[in-house]
Amino acid sequence: MRILITGANGFIAKNLIIALKENKSIQIDTFVRSDHPDRLKDLVAQADCIFHLAGENRPQDLNEFEKNNVQLTQNLCRFIQESGRRIPVIFTSSAQAVGDTPYANSKVKAEEVLSSLASSHQNPVTIFRLPGVFGKGCKPNYNSVVATFCHNIAHDLPIEIHDSNRFVKLVYLDDVLEQMMAAMNYQEKARQYQEIQPQYDISLGGLAHQIRLFRESRNTLLTEQVGAGLTRALYATYLSYLDPKQFSYSLPVSADARGSFVEILKTQDSGQFSFFTAHPGVTRGSHYHHSKTEKFLVVQGEALFTFRNLFTDETYEIRTCGTKPEIVETIPGWVHAITNTGQTELIALLWANEVFNRERPDTFSGAV
Repeated sequence: MRILITGANGFIAKNLIIALKENKSIQIDTFVRSDHPDRLKDLVAQADCIFHLAGENRPQDLNEFEKNNVQLTQNLCRFIQESGRRIPVIFTSSAQAVGDTPYANSKVKAEEVLSSLASSHQNPVTIFRLPGVFGKGCKPNYNSVVATFCHNIAHDLPIEIHDSNRFVKLVYLDDVLEQMMAAMNYQEKARQYQEIQPQYDISLGGLAHQIRLFRESRNTLLTEQVGAGLTRALYATYLSYLDPKQFSYSLPVSADARGSFVEILKTQDSGQFSFFTAHPGVTRGSHYHHSKTEKFLVVQGEALFTFRNLFTDETYEIRTCGTKPEIVETIPGWVHAITNTGQTELIALLWANEVFNRERPDTFSGAV
């Protein structure tokens, strides 16, 4: 399949090209503003599908709206008709097309040109009226508030918010690409409008606050709920604006004669992750919990876990080592301890079901 992408230097187009290249059966042709207009006709004649992403949104001369949004679309449609073929066209319009600005008017005119192609030539046309699109690779301090906030906050630069209560409607790049590529299979001889789903609404103040929390999480070690929805998409976007020198960060280490203890990550409702070390012969723990639970994984060395039931004095032992991955859980009502029985340093990962609270630690000394 041969795909033509106009406006190939744009934010969405660059990401689309990467996604399409993941399919080895697709050949990609591109058309950009610096190309000679005559080249477009030859590219159209070879295309099996066209992503028409070229457009003007912030020109120095308002006449550029007519040239790059309307006339380019007219030429594209004319070349399709002259080819004598029906070539599916996926067009990125704008949610601002419902307004009354030179930009909005040019987008509406481009939509009308494509609608005429669909009706007169029975050519499949899909039009996406996009709200604010955000994701990796978007130019900051240009026309994306998410890109600007992510870039500036990540680099300790100021941001401007004139009305923190104003809401913006957003769609995430990955959702845009997925649904645009699905439209490649649209073969109806007509025009269709499609909306990207899901769409997100967030206030400018809320957006800035969320992105600042991403940055602060490296200090608090408390992660946001980044596994789904808008927060997931914003977090991926925020990280993409970090410089390589920001890819890593240090963690505080608590060390004593027994070894060291390092907190790795804290969650809002699912506990925290950490690891500790113990020198040969050292015993750590020797305490119990009423409600707190933990999972231990020895990743280096040899360990002996000892348990004692607070009610019956029953005891139990588990031996584990780093060469045999095995989770050992601590059980409420049982005193537990871990002893390094090997000749090398013991390293163990630890998950606790709650973030440690010094005022209510739920940790009490006891002998095993």
